[in-house]
Amino acid sequence: MTGQPSSELSIFKGVQQTTETLPTGQEAWQRVSALYQTHALALKKLAFLMTGDQPTAEDVVQDAFLGLCRRWPSLHETDSALGYLRISVLNGCRSVHRVRFRRRGITLDPPADSASAEDIAILGEANREVLVAIRRLPARQREAVVLRYYLDMSEDQAAQAMGVSRGTVKSATSRGIAALARMLEETK
Repeated sequence: MTGQPSSELSIFKGVQQTTETLPTGQEAWQRVSALYQTHALALKKLAFLMTGDQPTAEDVVQDAFLGLCRRWPSLHETDSALGYLRISVLNGCRSVHRVRFRRRGITLDPPADSASAEDIAILGEANREVLVAIRRLPARQREAVVLRYYLDMSEDQAAQAMGVSRGTVKSATSRGIAALARMLEETK
């Protein structure tokens, strides 16, 4: 060796390149389309639980899929696409709440209870009281409860999706469940 950099990038010494090439172009669109067909409804339900508004939930999910399309070439593994979408949906819901908070000032009122046919079809009449109670939870508790019990994620998975520690998920979930129990007891 003469001290000259080799044809490979010398700054990446010790980093193994993946042998699998990620799909691009038409194949990438097909994979994103397949993800949409498989997971869009569940992600819309998640966003609806977090925002309380069906059109906003649909917008958040659509933005998440658009972001995935834009960032597809930079994904390291195609298996991480669903995790990327879940995190994008949660972040989108957080953004919606920030905007609502700024518009309304300091008070954070829960979203109005809507009784559209679509809402009833998604959650059913039996779950309406629970939905109203979930909407009244603080954001972190609501996220933890929805991820753990609605999406059936483990504590570690929920922590990764929320960007917090496992202990924070455990604490937020415990407090959220206790608050839900109190709210539902009050409605009896």
